[in-house]
Amino acid sequence: MPEPVTILGLGGGMISMIVYLARRYFEMAKEVLDILLGVILLGVGVPFMGMCAAIIWLSSPGPVIFKQVRLGKDGKRFWMYKLRTMRLEAEKEKGATWAQKDDPRVIPACRWMRRSHIDELPQLVNVIKGDMSIVGPRPERPEIISKLQRDYPNINARLSVKPGITGLAQIRGGYDTSIKNFRRKLDADLEYIGSRRWSLEFWILAKTVTKLNDNKAH
Repeated sequence: MPEPVTILGLGGGMISMIVYLARRYFEMAKEVLDILLGVILLGVGVPFMGMCAAIIWLSSPGPVIFKQVRLGKDGKRFWMYKLRTMRLEAEKEKGATWAQKDDPRVIPACRWMRRSHIDELPQLVNVIKGDMSIVGPRPERPEIISKLQRDYPNINARLSVKPGITGLAQIRGGYDTSIKNFRRKLDADLEYIGSRRWSLEFWILAKTVTKLNDNKAH
């Protein structure tokens, strides 16, 4: 029978080894954690998505899931999924535009889905597929990136990591609504990319919970 001190020593050694490996192989561990969290959260979120789908179906004609091309890591294009909270003809006149506070294009019965960010739940499928991470810079549309590149030449640095459902920029100030105020978001994204570590990842996840009733546009 091993002595308690021996057991504690072995336990401490195992924990230290796990911590070391998690730090050493951050990218690999982050991908594994993304898939695990994605599967768990998707399972928990299915009833909420079903309720939201029914509200959307009753409130506005068209599909309940909205998909849109976004840029992922290294500029790879992928279909990002969301619950559709805007009218189908939302971009018919002006094309790709940012959402605004009290956006008239939003279906009235679905405004709470945007405030609570529950409309982002289908992106857990993107996480499980490997297109996105739980934490990272928000993925942008190719059309908007093209416009931003003229004012922000270093914007492509955001494509060095997988985009995320939540991120440092969203925690600090919500979602960007124009080219002019994109600087704040870009600075936060580049700061995140330059200092990624587990403490920051978990801090962002914890702060995300406090943003579940966010009145800022996204």
